[in-house]
Amino acid sequence: MIPIIDAHHHIWRQQDLPWLLGPMAPRIFGPYEDIRRDYSVAEYKADISTSYVVGSVYVQVNWAPDKAVEEVRWVDETAQEAGWPNAIVGYANLLADNASQILKAQSAFSRMRGIRMQLHWHENEMYRFAPQPDLMKQPQFRKNLALLQDYGWSFDLQLFTSQMADGAELAQEFPGITFILQHAGMHEDTSPQGRQVWLEGMKRLAECPNVVSKLSGLGTFIHENNDDHIKDIIDQTIALFGPERCLFGSNFPIEKLWTGYAALVTSHRNALESYSNDVQRAILHDNAARIYNLAEK
Repeated sequence: MIPIIDAHHHIWRQQDLPWLLGPMAPRIFGPYEDIRRDYSVAEYKADISTSYVVGSVYVQVNWAPDKAVEEVRWVDETAQEAGWPNAIVGYANLLADNASQILKAQSAFSRMRGIRMQLHWHENEMYRFAPQPDLMKQPQFRKNLALLQDYGWSFDLQLFTSQMADGAELAQEFPGITFILQHAGMHEDTSPQGRQVWLEGMKRLAECPNVVSKLSGLGTFIHENNDDHIKDIIDQTIALFGPERCLFGSNFPIEKLWTGYAALVTSHRNALESYSNDVQRAILHDNAARIYNLAEK
């Protein structure tokens, strides 16, 4: 059995998350009553227990913006006690004047590997997260993004198809940063036209050697663990990026709204079974170990 490094998962305390404390609001992933609670590392370990997961990467979960350092501290303390997660992707507002101080403070934690500031904007308000589509073009954003190179950190790039050209331009401007495309490009429109636009945008991003793609969150817009959909996205992404620039992520516990961890992993393993063992191992394990500097895993 090929071991897995889960390159995109979450743990949380509900008390720290404004979006889980306030009134229910429309979200990309639909009704979320079942996850309006703590999701502990113990529950995560129980979820992965039968799936041969040997390492994991925590990705920020939208604590209050002024708690960016506290989030990393809590996850790091949790990891010291439990052994999981093995790496942390934190949050920093790269439009803020104090971004450099936040990054420096986060760098004190040895598990820090990167930053995610969600840039995705969509005409559909339910899908929208960023207040405008072109935050990545702001001079202040680019100035602060450049600071990631001082720490050797990656940037988790989360955007929709309409933003992919700008995302590719951003990656070209910063060849020293690894950009990790979230959820294989957030393929929200499965119509023939939507598929074509997604493919065109993905091709632009794939032309940048410093962009890699997470095969994660593939149930986000269809709200199910669909084998055919997963295989289609995986095949297209591998064809564009190559197997050396694709990596698996569970997006748990969000995907837990419609599937179990073992079922999710089985769908991804099945989608990859026609590829060689070397390709499967690269996507499920080796690429994440390299990108997030988890060689011991």
